[in-house]
Amino acid sequence: MKVAVVGATGLVGSKMLEVLEERGFPVTELFPVASPRSYGRKVKAFGKEWTVVSPEEAIAAKPAVAIFSAGGAASGELAPKFAAAGCYVVDNSSFWRMDPAVPLIVPEINPDALRRDARIIANPNCSTIQMVMALAPLHKAFGIRRIVVSTYQSVTGSGMKGIRDLETERAGGQGTFYPHPIDLNVLPHIDSFLETGYTKEEMKMVNETRKILGDPSIGVSATTVRVPVEGGHSESVNVEFRKPFTLEEVRRLLAEMPGVTVQDDPANNLYPMPIYAWGKDDVFVGRLRLDPSVENGLNFWCVSDNIRKGAATNAVQIAEVLLRNGWLG
Repeated sequence: MKVAVVGATGLVGSKMLEVLEERGFPVTELFPVASPRSYGRKVKAFGKEWTVVSPEEAIAAKPAVAIFSAGGAASGELAPKFAAAGCYVVDNSSFWRMDPAVPLIVPEINPDALRRDARIIANPNCSTIQMVMALAPLHKAFGIRRIVVSTYQSVTGSGMKGIRDLETERAGGQGTFYPHPIDLNVLPHIDSFLETGYTKEEMKMVNETRKILGDPSIGVSATTVRVPVEGGHSESVNVEFRKPFTLEEVRRLLAEMPGVTVQDDPANNLYPMPIYAWGKDDVFVGRLRLDPSVENGLNFWCVSDNIRKGAATNAVQIAEVLLRNGWLG
């Protein structure tokens, strides 16, 4: 099968190549696409080297699926061109997520939202993905009224520029990407600020959660924070449900959810941490406890590898659903 990866030389794009190979996706021809400065460069995948090509060359080859991690501007321009050539596009940017005609997919939650005629498919925000993985089975059982979430997001969420700032500062230098030092600091600022005082990242979590769970009535209040951790995002989530529940029911539903691992044994210091989630595809959930300040309230802590399940793995899983559906030819 012909497969294109747009943004193949970036942090997430290179992970997409790795995950495609790990999961045995049936790639017969690979078309790595990147910016002009990378044309002709070689990337390794599936035991061989592939030459980075231009978008035009990849489109002319008519791949069955193209997985994008090249930023919103590139996705807005190129995704329709790939789609017009008969290709399915799985896009990791925020450009298409809230388009009513574009499915926003977490395969464990809403694969039925895919449509054969919808050639562009959006991959959700990394922080949204890990939160809704934990919330989806609970929403189905108890109905979510309101969510309050605070995130602790690693520098890999900013790509190589974020990693370089952290490494430079830890070596005694000065970073140039973030507006303030990130080492030994915490920045309550991810993406640009809106007139409301919220950031775009925070509003992504609001709007994407409602779309994925199929319930526009859910109240969501988010505060997104960058922390000096290299990989893995963490979240403190407070949920108010419409129906009563027990912690035993919550643990059972989470344990039964594909892609979720419960780590909740405080007596033995067992709870999710990014250092142990890094390199894994599951979402780890723990610190489960009732919130006595509100009726039907629950607190939990969840952690996930933002480059894998938060981006590359989820995108490849979407392509796998298209393959199982028989839509990739």
